[in-house]
Amino acid sequence: MKSRRAQRTPGVIVAGVTALVSGVSVFVNSYGVHSFTSPALYTTTKNVVAVLFLTLAASVGVWTRRRGRSPLTSNFVTPERSGASTHSAGYWLGLAYVGIIGGGLAFVLFFDGLAVSTPASAAFWRDTMVLWVAALAVPILREKVRWWNVVAIALLVTGQIVVAGGVGHLAFSRGEVDVLASTVLWAIEVVVAKRLLREIAPAALALVRMGVGALALIAYLAVTGAFSNLLSLDAHQMLWVLLTGLLLSGYVATWMTALARARALDVTSVLVASALITWLLQLVAGTVTPVTSSIGLVLIGVGASLVIWAGATGTFRTTPRQAVPG
Repeated sequence: MKSRRAQRTPGVIVAGVTALVSGVSVFVNSYGVHSFTSPALYTTTKNVVAVLFLTLAASVGVWTRRRGRSPLTSNFVTPERSGASTHSAGYWLGLAYVGIIGGGLAFVLFFDGLAVSTPASAAFWRDTMVLWVAALAVPILREKVRWWNVVAIALLVTGQIVVAGGVGHLAFSRGEVDVLASTVLWAIEVVVAKRLLREIAPAALALVRMGVGALALIAYLAVTGAFSNLLSLDAHQMLWVLLTGLLLSGYVATWMTALARARALDVTSVLVASALITWLLQLVAGTVTPVTSSIGLVLIGVGASLVIWAGATGTFRTTPRQAVPG
């Protein structure tokens, strides 16, 4: 009989699901955000809904695990290693960062920046996260850059530049700076989360991220005098909140699961493929033409596929201890 670990889906495959969910989410959010007068109100409401969906998913995972099954939901609530009996101050500081910064402040910066910058420039700066994660994962997580990492990152970055129409239009406006700042904060979160996942289940860390983040966002609305708007959403806004909250919960659940099973650099590289999904949806919607970004998207697709191939076929294989670098 195969062990529970042997039955698990490779992290890069789960990251591919994350990219799919992210691509759909970006497309849907581009419409949903216009139903709200405040980007902060929008991200707060959908994040609160995401907490509810994540709680449901975690409950299902606990139930299936107790019944002796090992589907993705069961693995979602199971740590990669046994949790420590005591935790250091760094552990709690890491949880605080994931919740307050990753699940709160970074969202405010991103959606505030998105509201006052062009979609192309915002997407470009968001997708630079693979570079920031690479810069952090090598010295902190001791992840080694393989030849296919170099090729994949070159393809991904080149593809991003082509899709964005070059870099000449980037102006470092306030909106672009906010998006870049949120991207750097999320890149740091990836490294922090990778360390925390040695001792905590993906479900628990996902709930910390979105739960504490939602509380931080609610506090932000209260300080800025917009809390009353949280309780006065109309039916149209609630529909958008339910849809985007569901997508966000799926993104966070698969993201944490993937990060627990694969290297941070590989997972983040695969995530860039979300741009391909968003573009295909925009093509169906008639908001882009096939010739504008096709070459860049092919490069992105090839780069992400290379990482998935390398991870799924065991080109980069680690021992259980090395699977979550310390």
